[in-house]
Amino acid sequence: MPRPDAGPDRASFSAPAGQAAARIAPAYGATRPLAGIVLLVLSAWALSGLDASGKWVMGAGVSLLMLCWVRYVVHLLLVLGLVLPARGAKVLRSVRPRAQLLRGGIMLLATFSFFNTLRLLPQAEATAINFLAPLIMLSLAPWLLKEPARVARWVAAGVGFLGVLIIIRPGGGLDPVGTVSGLITAILFAGQYIATRRVAVDDPLTTLIWSGAIGSLCLTAALPFILPTAWPLMAVLDPWHWLVLVSTGFWGAAGHLLQIQAYHRAPASMLAPFIYLQIISAATLGWLIWGQFPDALTWLGIVIISASGVSLGVWEWHGRKRQ
Repeated sequence: MPRPDAGPDRASFSAPAGQAAARIAPAYGATRPLAGIVLLVLSAWALSGLDASGKWVMGAGVSLLMLCWVRYVVHLLLVLGLVLPARGAKVLRSVRPRAQLLRGGIMLLATFSFFNTLRLLPQAEATAINFLAPLIMLSLAPWLLKEPARVARWVAAGVGFLGVLIIIRPGGGLDPVGTVSGLITAILFAGQYIATRRVAVDDPLTTLIWSGAIGSLCLTAALPFILPTAWPLMAVLDPWHWLVLVSTGFWGAAGHLLQIQAYHRAPASMLAPFIYLQIISAATLGWLIWGQFPDALTWLGIVIISASGVSLGVWEWHGRKRQ
């Protein structure tokens, strides 16, 4: 999921998502840009692995809520196991706990919506629609974040939406419910990016832990209502299905930790164009696992969305250099 699943997202994301992530994970000296780019590309593959694993186990009959519970709990346990020994309990403290709660709640809804989209749409198309999210966030920033209004952002958002319209065009073969779910997901991800900026004062690892903890607690509280219908199928899953299901938490944790490390090594303005390489990993996994490959018009829409985001990132980078 470019998403902010549980940390600086693809949201985290994903100047689009990279700018939001930069607010919570500034590059400390940004002295190793090549390492940052490599880590970001690895993050994209890990997060695409999360998406593909979730889509695959849902195809095997695992319910959406059960998938999300496993994904969040495994993710949280892995992150706590890696971060707490190195940083201590102080990493759990948030300067803005209410903002963290809001962000975690929006992220949980975005996770539900994106996995539902993946259930109905090919992975590449679902991923491409999500690239609209950072453009929505940047176009709304003057009102929601009190940032200067910039015509370039609105133009980029309009061009990006044109690319989405090409992807979801009538006759394109996409499930209408999945398409609507994808657009809702993009809006939720945009809200998550905005909420991410609200918690910029916190350590990025604090945000990563809070996001995982909020989702885990909410879904665990709902477990008594989920299990009666979900468990009969879970009980007959073979070891391979269980491995893939549990791996969703691993891929999510790995993706976001790699993303944080990328932004520690390179500035967000440099990394922003490389975020769109995630469409390559999404399309590759979709083709290898399900034999789904975007047609020519869909690729045109993907290129338009990616070009609008990259162009805006380059434009704002040059604008900051001139200031």
